[in-house]
Amino acid sequence: MSKAVIFPGQGSQSVGMGKDLFENSVAVRELFEQASEILKEDMQRLCFEENAKLNLTQYTQPAILLVSYSVFMLVKEKLQKDGIAFGLGHSLGEFSALCASGALSFAQAIALVHQRGILMEDVCKAKAAGMMVVLGLDDAVLEEFCQKKRNLGLSVWCANYNGDGQMVLGGSKEDLQSLEVELKGLGAKRALLLPISVASHCPLLEGMCGDFKALLEEVLCDSFIFPVISNVNAKPYDTKAQALELLANQLVKPVLYKQSICENDGAISGFVECGGSVLKGLNKRLSQKNTFSLQTYAEIQDFLQKD
Repeated sequence: MSKAVIFPGQGSQSVGMGKDLFENSVAVRELFEQASEILKEDMQRLCFEENAKLNLTQYTQPAILLVSYSVFMLVKEKLQKDGIAFGLGHSLGEFSALCASGALSFAQAIALVHQRGILMEDVCKAKAAGMMVVLGLDDAVLEEFCQKKRNLGLSVWCANYNGDGQMVLGGSKEDLQSLEVELKGLGAKRALLLPISVASHCPLLEGMCGDFKALLEEVLCDSFIFPVISNVNAKPYDTKAQALELLANQLVKPVLYKQSICENDGAISGFVECGGSVLKGLNKRLSQKNTFSLQTYAEIQDFLQKD
């Protein structure tokens, strides 16, 4: 049975990301050079040295995609030989999956997610947006809680369904912060505001949907080597027409990561995470199947030698 290839999203970035790959692979060095040229930004410095830009979403997004795709490129031949059932990414990771699938070229994907980050920052700037991770509460409890708060005029939504008892909320930073004590009173083990200046996957991003869809129209193509699972509905798609609607909706709809794993688990023998280990941690609670987390050159070589 074939495997699923999966890609992490924003929040998986760290200083030094991709350095080991860069030092051991000419092909990866070429990808870094290409990305630097496209973005007019030194991606080695951005990824390997302490700097403020790595956590700015317009740079975080291309940095993560660059490292994720670098890993995929190094294991692509083996994965294709064994068979890739589908690609799946968490939020930004869906664009890494599209790049791996052939629906976007690497150059197009790097430029696209950079623009996506700029649009997100622009639309959220005036709204003081933020995101909060909540641990220990059922989905239904949080959905009802957020609905009640919206009825009172607050801007809070369920944004990322990461696993049982693990949800990320998006909305107004001030509104989210005001709910911390109340959420803990409901039984939350943790309610922590994340160090992020945008609110992904909620209606606060409606203002950028049209512009982003126009960008997608220019670069997406009907050349999917394998289907990609949509964050919006947890179902596979493999055409440009489907991608246009789903990726525009992805901005304002929650990421159904938990549902995507649970609903598609039966079609695969395991998962291969390219460029991170965050999803491996989530998958442990969602699937009995193994997740190979590939970040270092040594991990990649070990994976390539497995039957």
